[in-house]
Amino acid sequence: MADNLVELFVSIGLTEEKAKETIKNELVKTSLIQAIKAADQYGGGNARNKDVGKLLYSVATKLKAQIKHHQNFVVQYIATKKITTEDQLNAAISYLLHHNLESEVNAKAFEEASGVGVVVSPEEIETAVEEVVKKHKQGLLEKRYHYSTGPLLGEIKSKIKWADGKAVKNELDMQILDLLGPKTEADLEKPQKPKGGKPTKTNEAAPSVNGISSVKVESDDSVVSADGHLKGFAEVMGEALKFHKPGENYKTDGYVITPNTMDLLKKHLQITGGKVFTRFPPEPNGILHIGHAKAINFNFGYAKSTGGHCYLRYDDTNPEKEEEKFFLAIRDMVEWLGYTPYKITHASDNFDQLYECALELIKRGHAYVCHMPADTLKGFTPPDSPWRDRPIPESLQLFEDMKRGKISEGEATLRMKTTLEEGKKDPVAYRIKFTPHHRTGDKWCIYPTYDFTHCLCDSIEHITHSLCTKEFQSRRSSYYWLCNVLDMYCPVQWEYGRLNLSYTVVSKRKIAKLITECIVRDWDDPRLFTLTALRRRGFPAEAINFFCAKVGVTMAQTCIDPSMLEACVRDVLNVTAKRAMAVLHPLKVVISNLPADFPKEISVPDFPANESKGSHLVGFNYVLYIEQEDFKETADKNFFRLTKDQPVGLRYTGLVIFVEKVIRDSLGQPTELVVTCKAAADAPKPKAFIHWVSQPLLCEIRVYDRLFNHKFPEDATQVPGGFLTDINPDSLEVLPEAMVDHSVLGAKVYDKFQFERIGYFSVDPDSTQSKLVFNRTVTLKEDPGKKS
Repeated sequence: MADNLVELFVSIGLTEEKAKETIKNELVKTSLIQAIKAADQYGGGNARNKDVGKLLYSVATKLKAQIKHHQNFVVQYIATKKITTEDQLNAAISYLLHHNLESEVNAKAFEEASGVGVVVSPEEIETAVEEVVKKHKQGLLEKRYHYSTGPLLGEIKSKIKWADGKAVKNELDMQILDLLGPKTEADLEKPQKPKGGKPTKTNEAAPSVNGISSVKVESDDSVVSADGHLKGFAEVMGEALKFHKPGENYKTDGYVITPNTMDLLKKHLQITGGKVFTRFPPEPNGILHIGHAKAINFNFGYAKSTGGHCYLRYDDTNPEKEEEKFFLAIRDMVEWLGYTPYKITHASDNFDQLYECALELIKRGHAYVCHMPADTLKGFTPPDSPWRDRPIPESLQLFEDMKRGKISEGEATLRMKTTLEEGKKDPVAYRIKFTPHHRTGDKWCIYPTYDFTHCLCDSIEHITHSLCTKEFQSRRSSYYWLCNVLDMYCPVQWEYGRLNLSYTVVSKRKIAKLITECIVRDWDDPRLFTLTALRRRGFPAEAINFFCAKVGVTMAQTCIDPSMLEACVRDVLNVTAKRAMAVLHPLKVVISNLPADFPKEISVPDFPANESKGSHLVGFNYVLYIEQEDFKETADKNFFRLTKDQPVGLRYTGLVIFVEKVIRDSLGQPTELVVTCKAAADAPKPKAFIHWVSQPLLCEIRVYDRLFNHKFPEDATQVPGGFLTDINPDSLEVLPEAMVDHSVLGAKVYDKFQFERIGYFSVDPDSTQSKLVFNRTVTLKEDPGKKS
């Protein structure tokens, strides 16, 4: 059977490899078989050629479910050579999508829209090509055959839409040859690559998954753009996502079209002005984490890249868990990531309208009041409700009783007559909660669920692209169903995979447990991956956005090692964090022969690789401090720093120091070095230059490591005792007697520095006027000893 299908598909021009690949896709295989049979019927046996086969394959892969019933109609035009190009076929598909509610296709209008019967003469092609070549003549003469002809072909096709593509290309080639003459040796040479590293590669399209097309982002991987600014999420993602245009909701897979759809979309476009509208809809019952950063970037970034708008909408339908601090923290994090909400709204803004929608749903026979206990409704296969067919007036009265508080909590729910993709029947729309709401007070004792609220709020706010994580894919059918049965505008729901990091937990309940067990201090403890914690640790917002863009937006669930995020942090801090010098474990050094006229201050560049970006002054005298690990009494062959027999250079001073005397404590440990110095020009070239501080500020430095030992601390197979037993005891080291140079004096909370040769550090909110506290954000390079 498979061999027969390969032979069939090869007969229409597919390669054997492509034929075998097509057989694996059940939907495309079935559709293509039907298309070939219909073409044989309509074409009288003359449809088996490469040109027709290419179009038949396009029909099998491009026709969306909502117009699949028109496949034979389209194939007839292909088989009878009335549609002969991809342009005509694309126009035909577009026409059918726009008119898919018609019981019969208007053949005349269809043919006009598809260019059927239109003949473009060679003279018309010649004239159109002449006009475009004349327009680009100067560029062609300058760059000759290196001039890109793609845009020229696009312009020509816009003038003569239905012209044969091959004929247009041949005419363009002839006219360019006539203008430029034969190719020279220089024309045949490959264009020179731009200097300064690898050229930026174009985003390469990957196959679409469930409607979302992702790309492999193969840029030069630089966080800095050509004009020097830090790239944002939308800039890095570029054309990574191909979504429907506003108002063209009906073109997306699975979108349900009703007799009112087109009128509703027309009104929708009048209200939105054709702009993209998205929303970020967090529940205000906890702190946002790294996974939310992806959702924020996706929603705000996509809207921004298209010139559209994004709402910050709080999904505040559960009054028992919501607190004001969470509302404020969520907005703070959105704005910290660099986004300004178009409007800040709440699901509760629509409680009155949602209640009216619920009444209408009951009146239309699509909802009923049920008395099954909540425990019975859990899971995917709850028993059918004995109240499903109760009379509409009875459900209306009971729903009114629920609203007035006449029915006790847990004794009744309002359920919708629909089934989710996962098989769960009749999801709950309203439940009773005798809990005051932070915004509406005691007005309501019934509250809508996510399944009821979310799609209707999207509709009310005229969201064009409802972007949500993959677990909501099972609710897409109920999303469309609810909007449509109420005859309301229906947005398109797009799903993408969640972003997860290893070596962490992000569950609100589990983080709360870490806090109550005193393992971490609070929601913003820098060892966590909440956004407040990452900010406190010193992760720049730009680095988080850059990371989200590099991860990309696909349907695949992703669990990424934190090292990728840390690499993005280094990329950003490398070009934004001023340099300073600090010692974490100080060792005192006294220079016995420092010349009296040696400068008391030394100029140090803020960015040694680019001294034009400024400098700062560092105090210097005969007493200074170096890192303890930069001195060994006896050197081995791999140690290039200071020993009794090996001098070392002091960065930025022009001095080389030689150990003269080692002073020890009662345990024999070195506590002070007496050294002599020479000008670098008068001394042998040292094997290394080390950093130092002189006249330093005392500071506290907190060094962080991973909080958990295992990659997946919630995995019982890796951590049988539970995540609380997997804590890394060395995840925090506090150094209360560290030293830093005076250039950081006056630094504000969250200011960031690169402490030379040590790592990147950020000023912690615990800092006081008398003592700065620094958090180590990341090391200068990834620790090769970390577990993978």
